[in-house]
Amino acid sequence: MFSFIGLLDDMKKAVFQNPSGISARTKLVFQFLFTGVLLYALYSYFERGTAIPVTASTELVLPVVVYYAIAALFIVGSANAINFTDGMDGLLIVVSLPTYLFFFAISERPEVQLFCLTMIASLIGLLLYNLYPAKAFMGDTGSLAIGGSLAFLCVLERTEVLAPLLFFIYFAEQGSVILQVWYYKKTKLRIFKMAPIHYHFRLKYGWSENKIVLVFGSVSWGCALLCYILWRLVLNP
Repeated sequence: MFSFIGLLDDMKKAVFQNPSGISARTKLVFQFLFTGVLLYALYSYFERGTAIPVTASTELVLPVVVYYAIAALFIVGSANAINFTDGMDGLLIVVSLPTYLFFFAISERPEVQLFCLTMIASLIGLLLYNLYPAKAFMGDTGSLAIGGSLAFLCVLERTEVLAPLLFFIYFAEQGSVILQVWYYKKTKLRIFKMAPIHYHFRLKYGWSENKIVLVFGSVSWGCALLCYILWRLVLNP
């Protein structure tokens, strides 16, 4: 579903030569509509419930309307944060691989494990052509699919409490954009040379694209490993 939104955006850019793509409002309308459908299916057929595990023995139980409103905001917000990470050759792929591997490692659902393995294999295949200098690009068709699926997996596997660490790179990318816009409106000055933050490292510190991909990817691998340890020790001992 999220890939379809990205496809509309890419088609408008490529076929109609409109560099702005579909409007941000249209994207959000589709994202919340599709998220509502997915959450309804999750609640009706997968017995997800409205509890957010905090520890193995403690859950935060929310009213249905409150939980699914928060879940919808989380999925759409996370999907767009992950979409911001797709800005350099190979970056989103290298950062996303450990996140999918984390969900593969913790899930007890064969269909989730198969999906994660399929995404990992597909991303590795694309990485051969997407590393600097890239010969192929995923566009919003791919980046929104990655964003939507990872955010939904977080809700499906009841790991929302780990999201700030698991999605650290994605939230840092999105946060840098929000902070940059807010600070510029207030002061007409910029905190970063350019946002999202991966561009800041290139312009201010002169890092190459390959170095940024390597560092950001390493941080993502570290976060995924820490999340797995926390999941084993705290959420599922």
